Amino acid sequence: MKIIHTDQVEPKSLRPWERSQVYNGLDACVTTEVLEVLLPQLSEHTSATYAFSRALQGPVLEMRLRGVKIDLARRQQVIGEFESRITKLEGQLYRLVADGVGFHGFNWRSYKDLQELFYDYLKIPVIRKWGRPTTDRNAREKMEAYLIARPFISHINRIADLGKKISVLQTEIDPDGRIRTSYNIAGTNTGRFSSSLSEFGTGGNLQNVEESLRSIFIADKGMKLAKFDAKQGESYCVGATEWNLFKDGRYLDACETGDIHTATTRQCWPNLPWTGDLNRDKALAEEPYYRGHSRRFMAKKIGHGSNYAGQPSTLAQQAKVEVWPVEEFQIKYFRAYPAHLRWHAWVETQIKQKGWLVNLTGRKRWFFGRRDDQETLRKAIAYDPQGSLADIVNHGMLNVFHQRTAALYMHDHDAITVQYPEEKEDEIVPRILEQLRYEVPLAHGRSLTIPYDCKVGWNKGDWSKENPNGLKDYVPSDKRHREKEVGLLDRPVYRTHGRLGFG
Repeated sequence: MKIIHTDQVEPKSLRPWERSQVYNGLDACVTTEVLEVLLPQLSEHTSATYAFSRALQGPVLEMRLRGVKIDLARRQQVIGEFESRITKLEGQLYRLVADGVGFHGFNWRSYKDLQELFYDYLKIPVIRKWGRPTTDRNAREKMEAYLIARPFISHINRIADLGKKISVLQTEIDPDGRIRTSYNIAGTNTGRFSSSLSEFGTGGNLQNVEESLRSIFIADKGMKLAKFDAKQGESYCVGATEWNLFKDGRYLDACETGDIHTATTRQCWPNLPWTGDLNRDKALAEEPYYRGHSRRFMAKKIGHGSNYAGQPSTLAQQAKVEVWPVEEFQIKYFRAYPAHLRWHAWVETQIKQKGWLVNLTGRKRWFFGRRDDQETLRKAIAYDPQGSLADIVNHGMLNVFHQRTAALYMHDHDAITVQYPEEKEDEIVPRILEQLRYEVPLAHGRSLTIPYDCKVGWNKGDWSKENPNGLKDYVPSDKRHREKEVGLLDRPVYRTHGRLGFG
């Protein structure tokens, strides 16, 4: 092998292929030299995180290469259904605008027309963004306070939402009829994965595809899917943190009852006729409380936001309720779980004094924003529950990967989906549930183990009469059989002008 001394040779004297070899060799050698200098500088926490991130490369690469099979006919059917709905809604909107306010020739896609509709015809007070009038989604949500604007806004928002769903469904897939994503292990500051286009420029973010679109993701022939979802995982982590810091186990105890939201409802409304039976109490908690929303909804939606120091006005906007019931709920909520406010204050002090946090699983994060800024504080409060849960789920996934019990199929932040031979379901599902168990030692002689829910089926959508192959709660000896998929699944696929067709 020819040896090239890079400190003695003139680059111009090298042949082109030799220059490429030198370039690649230096790239590898210098990177190695830098790594050898950096590794001794890593703290105990950072080195453990680095080693764990490297270990995750195996399962991540496997999922990226395998991809997810797409029901092409079902995808096209759903696109057609959504386009029909858009056409109908657009017709209703244009009649509403023309007959209701006399604005003829209105185009909802035109920013100019939207501003003219709301600010000139409907006389809504102008909402500005960076000093300019706007009618974006946030502005339209504020306009909903005006009754006269609501019919127009509901139509426009619904049309826009359907358009986004169509764009997701039209994401380019690979010639083998599968869609792939590029999972990024270090994609976020919390330890959660991010996902984006595959290395081939196809696919996209598969982690945030909404429920109504997931039925197009299907199992391979003879295989079945199982989705394992960390049950109320972030709430468990909040409770574990408060136990570690203050030896206050009220919130963690409520999580371990099996339904934190019903338990919280009982805590906040103690005078209701609770029975102690979880199913009966859950039914009571689900009774309407405010504008069709149940007390359990408040405990779930508003309680989760309150855990992260959400303000009543913000949470009210997100939950589509008025501010006063959120304020009333938070008074009850923080009285039931006072450690929440102590934890928020502790995080604020820690950030101001040190600028970093270490979560339950030992992942250390520095916060480089202004230490007295509310945005920095909100990120710091959310960091431990979100980062700890991500690590717990990924430790479980890594164990499943090493055991080779089933093929990893998809990663959904707080859940993983696997594929396995359908006739081995009752053998494989219990084994995976056990392999996903990851115990985190806590202070004061306690530990944290987050349970998982499991649903099984032949596509990633939830089961319904319209989607009989969808995911349904796992019960041993499932009597269901895979019903024939809609259309052309086994026909060869070819590509024409960048679009998929069928043979």
